[in-house]
Amino acid sequence: MRIRNYVSGHQADTTEDFLELALGTPVDLWLGVEGETEEERAARLDAARDIIADYPELPDRAVQVAARTLDEAGLLRLAPLPTPNAARRRSLRTGMAA
Repeated sequence: MRIRNYVSGHQADTTEDFLELALGTPVDLWLGVEGETEEERAARLDAARDIIADYPELPDRAVQVAARTLDEAGLLRLAPLPTPNAARRRSLRTGMAA
């Protein structure tokens, strides 16, 4: 039995499918493709600049998608940074200067 995955009503079978649906643009637009000519690269980058001009929140969204994907895959191990007060309290308890 094959499990099918859907994102917003669209079938996603690969990681690239999920990323494309999450970002709303093909991943190749941002990463390029092997063997592209300078002319193809210039056209791709022009299109990317136009998209970012129309959707300035897209880079932040892309970083969020990437971080969430890495986290869900167990590849991102983040721990909250201690607040300045917490670090000071810890050093006072151990007798070390802040």
